[in-house]
Amino acid sequence: MKLHYKVSGEGEPLVILHGLFGTLENWGGQVRTLSEHFRVFALDLRNHGRSPWSERMDYPAMADDVLEFLDDQGLEQVAVLGHSMGGKVAMQLALAHPGRVARLIVADIAPVVYPPRHMEVFDGLFSVPLATLQSRGEAEERLKAHVTDPGVRQFLLKNLYREEGKFAWRVNLKVLQREYEHIAAAPEAPRAQGCYKGPTLFIKGGASEYIQETHRPAIEALFPAARARIMAGVGHWPHAEKPALFTQLVLKFLQSA
Repeated sequence: MKLHYKVSGEGEPLVILHGLFGTLENWGGQVRTLSEHFRVFALDLRNHGRSPWSERMDYPAMADDVLEFLDDQGLEQVAVLGHSMGGKVAMQLALAHPGRVARLIVADIAPVVYPPRHMEVFDGLFSVPLATLQSRGEAEERLKAHVTDPGVRQFLLKNLYREEGKFAWRVNLKVLQREYEHIAAAPEAPRAQGCYKGPTLFIKGGASEYIQETHRPAIEALFPAARARIMAGVGHWPHAEKPALFTQLVLKFLQSA
C-alpha cells in the first residue's frame, strides 16, 4: 500500500492524517503554516483521495500503511496529527509502534466505539447518478435531500472529479459503507505495549459531541501523558472552522519542551 502524499518545508517531520471522506487537500492552510517550522507530510489514507483502494478498512491496516510510508521515507520517528478517523489511525500507530511517534495530536475524536453517524451521508453520495451526471451543481442538488449542511456538502463534493467526460468519486464508497463498523471501532492497544506514554494532545471542538467526559477513562488508560484543549465555538472540524487558533495550539504543543 503506497499512500499518496505531499511534502512541504524543512525540519523535524510531521505527518498529517485526514478524516473520513477527506483528503490531504483539507489541510492546505495548516500545511502552509506548519511547513515554515517542520517538514510536513500530508497523506491520503487508503480508499481516499489519490491513494490506492483496498477491500480492508480497519485501524491496524491503516496504521500499517502509515508505518510502511515512514519506512519508505526513511523516517525513524515523527510527530503525528490526525483528525477524526485520521486521529484513530494516529492513535493506532502510536499504540502499536510507540517508538516511531515522537508526539501525538488527536483532533476531535476519542479512542472509543462510536454509534453510526454517517448513514445519511452514504445515502446522499450513493444517490448521485454518476453515469448521467452533468455538473457538480446537479450533484449538490441530489445531496441536499440527505445532507442539509452546505459546508458538509461542499466538503463531500471535493471528492467528485471528472475524467474523460465522466464523473467519479475519489473515495471507495462501497468499501467504506461495508466496513463502516471497523471505522466506528476503537483503536486497538497491543497487549505488549498497553499504552502510549509519549506527549499527547487532544483538541476538542467545544460544540462537538465526539469527545465527551465519559471518554476520559479510555483516554487516560491509553494515553496517560495526554493533555486536552477545548476550542470554543467550533464543531467537529476545528482545523477548518478556526484554522489560525487550531494551528497555534498545534505549534505550541509541538514546540514545547
